[in-house]
Amino acid sequence: MKTPTLSDDAFDSYREAGRIASRIRNAGAGLIRAGTFVLEIVESVEQMVTDSGAGLAFPLNLSINEDAAHDTASNGDERVLAAGDIVKLDLGVHLDGYIADTAVTIDLGDCPLLIEASSCALEAAIALVRPGATIGQIGGAIQQEIESRGFRPVANLTGHGLARYQIHTPPTIPNLWFQDGSALEEGMVFAIEPFASTGSGRVTEKQRIEIFQQVSTKPVRLPAARRILGVIRERRGMPFARRWIPEERQDFALSTLVSQGIVRAYPVLADIPGCFVSQHEHTLIVTADGCIVTTS
Repeated sequence: MKTPTLSDDAFDSYREAGRIASRIRNAGAGLIRAGTFVLEIVESVEQMVTDSGAGLAFPLNLSINEDAAHDTASNGDERVLAAGDIVKLDLGVHLDGYIADTAVTIDLGDCPLLIEASSCALEAAIALVRPGATIGQIGGAIQQEIESRGFRPVANLTGHGLARYQIHTPPTIPNLWFQDGSALEEGMVFAIEPFASTGSGRVTEKQRIEIFQQVSTKPVRLPAARRILGVIRERRGMPFARRWIPEERQDFALSTLVSQGIVRAYPVLADIPGCFVSQHEHTLIVTADGCIVTTS
């Protein structure tokens, strides 16, 4: 059942990417245990995507405790998951550029209500998705589910539209209610991702940066920078990880590309130290009478 604004091939690719992402998300969640190396989990899940015949839409995000988004393993990463950690696994898979984006939170401590808050917020939001529903209404459903359990929705993180080879496009799906807002239309493809926090409900940038994205094309003089652009060309503008770049002068070259506006850096986004953040996410296609959840 394709929609009028999606071709048969695009519709089928979105659905199949979602099926792959769902299976690998679940398998990856099973790897998250106290005492396991972050790098081992990330590399294992990313290899699952490669083995499936799909591609990574972005580096696997594995964000821990107050860190809400944009963390992934670094080269030689020695971090080990510990009892008590709250771990967000955020996976992006693509087939020929058609993306499935999905996330789950694994509780290695004792925060079942926090996990429930983001999970139930996602379910409530999905239940509203149909042509004519507004993004303000969806944000309100998310906010109500999270706040009713005593937590704060993260106000400055949102869901987002998806397009071919593009991770963030309109519409923006908020985690808070607001009046009106644009209405959903049949054929839209987007991800809804509620974040629930025991902290302030706002994230800020940390110094840690492991994820980047090429955002423009310009001539560069530094040979190491040119080599990096050669390596990431096949990404077609989708994000990449520092550890994917086999370059001795990697840090300096990446800094040069960022300073010239060719590459964008994605710092880890975190709420206040010592708090916990949970996240759940699905990708949806709006249909004539509701939606299809591609990553269920």
